[in-house]
Amino acid sequence: MESFIIEGGHRLSGTIAPQGAKNEALEVICATLLTADEVIIRNIPDILDVNNLIKLLEDIGVKVRRLAPNDYSFQADEVKLDYLESLDFVKKCSSLRGSVLMIGPLLGRFGKATIAKPGGDKIGRRRLDTHFLGFKNLGARFVRAEDRDVYEIQADKLTGSYMLLDEASVTGTANIIMAAVLAEGTTTIYNAACEPYIQQLCHLLNAMGARISGIASNLLTIVGVERLHAAEHRVLPDMIEVGSFIGMAAMVGDGVRIKDVSIRNLGLILDTFRRLGVQIIEDGDDLIIPRQDHYVIDSFIDGTIMTISDAPWPGLTPDLISVLLVVATQAQGSVLFHQKMFESRLFFVDKLIDMGAQIILCDPHRAVVVGHDHAKKLRAGRMSSPDIRAGIALLIAALSAQGTSHIDNIAQIDRGYENIEARLNALGANIKRV
Repeated sequence: MESFIIEGGHRLSGTIAPQGAKNEALEVICATLLTADEVIIRNIPDILDVNNLIKLLEDIGVKVRRLAPNDYSFQADEVKLDYLESLDFVKKCSSLRGSVLMIGPLLGRFGKATIAKPGGDKIGRRRLDTHFLGFKNLGARFVRAEDRDVYEIQADKLTGSYMLLDEASVTGTANIIMAAVLAEGTTTIYNAACEPYIQQLCHLLNAMGARISGIASNLLTIVGVERLHAAEHRVLPDMIEVGSFIGMAAMVGDGVRIKDVSIRNLGLILDTFRRLGVQIIEDGDDLIIPRQDHYVIDSFIDGTIMTISDAPWPGLTPDLISVLLVVATQAQGSVLFHQKMFESRLFFVDKLIDMGAQIILCDPHRAVVVGHDHAKKLRAGRMSSPDIRAGIALLIAALSAQGTSHIDNIAQIDRGYENIEARLNALGANIKRV
């Protein structure tokens, strides 16, 4: 098991560029299964989750060519359908959350899919009901094979229909869209997720010949087509990595420029950091985070304590709550964080408390942070990364702490952040992988 050793207290300065968006990459890579033609995707991040998905596609017969370090060609003209029912395939799916996004395109193009219960972060329940109810509305039948712990889904013919999703699930919406583009007739999806990554998936599918309207809203209309064709697509910058870099620059930065962030696709991220008092300068499509010796948490207009909570897009992404919470530990003032979507995501705060942070964990969903205003530094410590986002939050805490910290289980961080220690060391950090 690999670990990071972090010598805290080194200030970061210089320029850094975000990687391609992990969540978008997982969606659009799976979308290549919908056609036998070549699909080229650029700006794919070189991270564990994405690389494992690419390997999984190769295993089922997709021809993958690496055109450049982050650019790939995919051609699914000889998919091995028999392999999809093998125990080997089921085992690989069970360790990769992104494998769930293969169900929609396999069902849409081939009329069947066998997918294991996916793995991924241990951040609470992440149910698949929305996916399966959507497939059922399109005419699919599914059963759970208890002996293999897999879902077997079949459809002689998918037929478009109206559906109101019980939750605005991002992966659920993506899966239903990918199944519906080749269905007969018109599909209407209400309460659809509308994150930029869903918008990007729809733009790629339309470039491949799909007919999707209502993009960027929560009401999508999909007119089924007979086949899709070749296309080319570029993945957006990863908004979660952008937010992570803002957090690092706020706590230990000495002037950091974040390049080409696609500001229009960041939603409430910048405003939320500003609510914590973090100064952010927009320069074209770059962000400049000057040195922050003090940052003061806002209060609401009536003087009550600031509350920051996650919500479906265009609300604040839950993936940045962990980073924002760490940033708040060195702010001036107090803030309540309300993590609504996952019941285990705040449990990493006990590690921050051990480092000297003043945090009250009210329940699995809420935590109050009383900032130190840099008067009291966090202490170095030994910790383990429980999930991707908590892992990067702990890394930020370690960068700002006095002394040398040790973070175990950094494979969790590698799942979502490309070559993170080398990129941060180039800014002045002191991180060693052992």
